[in-house]
Amino acid sequence: MSLISPWRADFPGILALDGEGQTYLDSAATAQKPQAMLDALLGYYAGGAANVHRAQHLPGERATRAFESSRDQAARWLNAPDSAQILFTRSATEAFNLLAYGLEHELQAGEQIVISALEHHANLLPWQQLAQRRNLELVVLPLDAAGLIDLEQAAGLIGPRTRVLALSQLSNVLGCWQPLAELLALGKARGALTVVDGAQGVVHGRHDVEALGCDFYVCSSHKLYGPDGVGLLYGRKPALQRLRHWQFGGEMVRVADYQSAEFRAAPLGFEAGTPPIAGVIALGASLDYLAALDAAAVAAHEAALHAQLLAGLRARAGIRLLGAPRVALASFVIEDVHNADLAHLLTEQGIAVRAGHHCAMPLLKSLGLAGAIRVSLGLYNDGADLERFFAALDQALELLR
Repeated sequence: MSLISPWRADFPGILALDGEGQTYLDSAATAQKPQAMLDALLGYYAGGAANVHRAQHLPGERATRAFESSRDQAARWLNAPDSAQILFTRSATEAFNLLAYGLEHELQAGEQIVISALEHHANLLPWQQLAQRRNLELVVLPLDAAGLIDLEQAAGLIGPRTRVLALSQLSNVLGCWQPLAELLALGKARGALTVVDGAQGVVHGRHDVEALGCDFYVCSSHKLYGPDGVGLLYGRKPALQRLRHWQFGGEMVRVADYQSAEFRAAPLGFEAGTPPIAGVIALGASLDYLAALDAAAVAAHEAALHAQLLAGLRARAGIRLLGAPRVALASFVIEDVHNADLAHLLTEQGIAVRAGHHCAMPLLKSLGLAGAIRVSLGLYNDGADLERFFAALDQALELLR
């Protein structure tokens, strides 16, 4: 019997795609949105839009309450002790840039920033560019055969000159949970600031930033069944106090004259200008929706669907899985078949998957690949989606071979 998602009807976008004969298997790039989120988004605009934190009128007060309620909900989702430790940005990418610019004053020539070989460009390029600006060494931790950061080599590479350690929690290409506890312990033992890219991981289960013990945790709304244009940055209070302001404008100012200014502390001091108000409020609705779900049922559904995906790929000759994927996605290549050609044939049959380097070009290059196909799953996917995918895959491979 085919696996059925009990949450599919909560997502009008996936139902609309169904009506067009489209099967959506690209949730690692962007997830579809629940009705609760759409209602909140429309409710803000249709109910009287207003700016936050700066108006004494009722619409402004109402918007501010809803905005800050989302901050509270984000803190609960991540188990942050204080909602003031949650900063809203315009994407996870902006959050990493905030960190790179905000910490630049602490780094001196010859010191190290350490990342890993599997990083998404968002957690690579800001540190790469910072290293170039400050004459720092950018150290890349290698992976083992299973696609995990090699702990033995990491212990030798994270050293007394390491000032920042920035690592992904879950690879968006390999689907492997990384050994964060051990890696973060190595960084903390050397006095490094620790940054976790949770953009992929935060979607799958509840993640406790207190238990992780990282200094900063970054994730994005649009993968978390929320709207695009919103990112989340959690920081430990001592770590937040080390950041310098990097964008300047309205609301983040405590006092200003023509020659000087004093700025607010986090979070408002790092939310210059009008924030993505509707998006933040809608993200809160998505988090409310997710928090109300049966977490064990969600995990069981994801695991069963993922097992079906892996079994189907392994049963087909010539398919090479990348890494040892553990959750909700699988990337693969097929001998003598270009990923773009295969994606095109799948698209013609109504199957939406991701092809290319998945914004992790150095990782694909290190594997000797120009690109790969990625299938990624969401709450709304079910067994019928995978049956349609495999039927289309078989037909495409018959044509290509």
